[in-house]
Amino acid sequence: MLLLDRQGEKVDSFAHLQDGEKIAGKTPIVPLAALEAELAVQGGAPLGVLVENNVRTAELEPYFGTLALIAIRFPSAADGRGFSLARQLREHGFTGLLRASGPLFSDQFPQALACGFDEVEIPDASAARQPVEHWLAARNRITLAYQHEHGLGESILDLRRARTLEKNLNGAKNV
Repeated sequence: MLLLDRQGEKVDSFAHLQDGEKIAGKTPIVPLAALEAELAVQGGAPLGVLVENNVRTAELEPYFGTLALIAIRFPSAADGRGFSLARQLREHGFTGLLRASGPLFSDQFPQALACGFDEVEIPDASAARQPVEHWLAARNRITLAYQHEHGLGESILDLRRARTLEKNLNGAKNV
């Protein structure tokens, strides 16, 4: 699996927990069904959870304070429900890491970042077709958006409003 963030490829500090086996130096990621049991075992230590893209935000909200990562599984690049879920999680106050996990396309990278994802984890087959350079080029292709992007500056609409206001104020001074 290839893990990318805004800067490019990164080392994964998380590991999917397999049959209770822990990996030293890595924070475990567990399926949502095992979250309660693993929280009891971890005793407050950082933890990540892997969820399907159709989970309800309300199911995860009680755990926002204890989760270091929520990884949202994308079954295919054509299924965009994970983008909506990421946006909802951010709007409801999740401040930990959000990871998109699955066979996304590099062209979807800007959208993933705009929706609130911090990183994207893609399968090796996808990484072979679209190396890191493709993902970084896609990230730089779109510099402005109509929607507010998570954690970034103003949208196109914000910029238009500011220019209109400035124009109106300057016009009022010249009267």
